[in-house]
Amino acid sequence: MSDEQWYFCLLHNTVEPEAGCRSADRLGPYPDRETAARALEIARERTEAEDRKDKDWNKFDDDEDG
Repeated sequence: MSDEQWYFCLLHNTVEPEAGCRSADRLGPYPDRETAARALEIARERTEAEDRKDKDWNKFDDDEDG
């Protein structure tokens, strides 16, 4: 297994090695190129899982909708 780390660049929508774009513009590190390529999917899955855990986040008052 390599010590190399991979990132997903949000500016270029590409997978980059450790020496890629600045850290504020990337997701990671990931252990391999294939996982980094799934970065947006992984982030979406994690966000949805947290939203399901936070019941108050998903509550809203029907009276405020219109």
